[in-house]
Amino acid sequence: MQDAAIRITKPPAFNITRGTVAGASASLVGIGLARFAYTPLLPAIIDAHWFAASTAAYLGAANLGGYLAGALLGGYLARRANATHVLRAMMLLATIAFVACAFPLSFSWFFVWRFASGLSGGALMVLAAPTVLAHVPPSRRGLVSGAIFAGIGLGIAASGTIVPLLLLQGVKQTWLGLAAIALLLTLAAWNGWPKHDAHAHTAPAHHAKHRKHSGFTLRALYAEYALNAIGLVPHMLFLVDFVSRGLGKGLDTGAQYWVLFGLGAIAGPLLSGHLADRAGFGPALRVAFVIQIVAVVLPLIGTSPALLIVSSVLMGAAVPGIVPLALGRVNELLAHHPAAQKGAWSTATTGFAVLQAGAAYGMSFLFTQNGGNYQMLFAIGAAALALALSVDLFAALRGNPENS
Repeated sequence: MQDAAIRITKPPAFNITRGTVAGASASLVGIGLARFAYTPLLPAIIDAHWFAASTAAYLGAANLGGYLAGALLGGYLARRANATHVLRAMMLLATIAFVACAFPLSFSWFFVWRFASGLSGGALMVLAAPTVLAHVPPSRRGLVSGAIFAGIGLGIAASGTIVPLLLLQGVKQTWLGLAAIALLLTLAAWNGWPKHDAHAHTAPAHHAKHRKHSGFTLRALYAEYALNAIGLVPHMLFLVDFVSRGLGKGLDTGAQYWVLFGLGAIAGPLLSGHLADRAGFGPALRVAFVIQIVAVVLPLIGTSPALLIVSSVLMGAAVPGIVPLALGRVNELLAHHPAAQKGAWSTATTGFAVLQAGAAYGMSFLFTQNGGNYQMLFAIGAAALALALSVDLFAALRGNPENS
């Protein structure tokens, strides 16, 4: 008991490297594995007769619903509880959910645990990076946030590499293998979180002025980030199917483009974070919008391997790469009101989750109603991203120049 008291009463200085590892581990477990590992598992679950194809698709949607709930819950918990305790609990919840999914006792059982895995991912997305970045000097926040969200990219890459290897042992063994990986990452992150929440103190006189100037820009950022979610859906949901069935290249070729997508996802957050440290989060975000527009338009221009490779890598980089840019922009706009940053990031994440889920269902419906028109999906994605860029440019011209 005395030793425990000593450990609690002498908090060491925050180690940025260990904090970065903890944040990346949380992203990898909560988003990278809990969401993206299900994609290659889906056909195996159907082939093993765990669930019918239509039922298994609903189970995939359960994770998106849980993610939305987690994003909302994360904002509440950020105001009510110690962030470190919540982060540890959510990583444990994700680990337990992997174990539970190894036993398909019933549809309800599986649905609840897929929902729980999504909930943990949403809460981790809202809390992990802001908790760490509050202790990081502003000049390093871009690169650190990029490293944290690289965990998402690692999960995407793992979905095309580690999961197929685990599936050689069986579906049940794959879920248990994912649980083991999640447990190891949870333990690696356990002592990397800050011992206390950082609260910057700024003069209250600046708050009202800053909020007056940044209010419109912040609301515009919420809209941009949500529109960006729509732009990601065509590649995230339909890339492999587009190549394998739409172009008649076969599943193996489609999977190769998904690996390229994953490689881009690993590098994306690090590159976007580095760019933000050099140019600022606002300009970096605009560059990201332009790159995504190019990536979504390329399949409309042509379907040569060169164009599809560039499109896959660029959009793969954007999926996790846009996240540290949006988070950094939130923190910039609320630099004089740090207590509001986690709540604002929760709002942004919630909007992203709502439009991503809505776009996923909406595009799936349009796809089936229009006889499998892939070009329509990419056109919708490009339009959403162009609108996001337009909103950002309008907000920059209308808002406070120092925040542009």
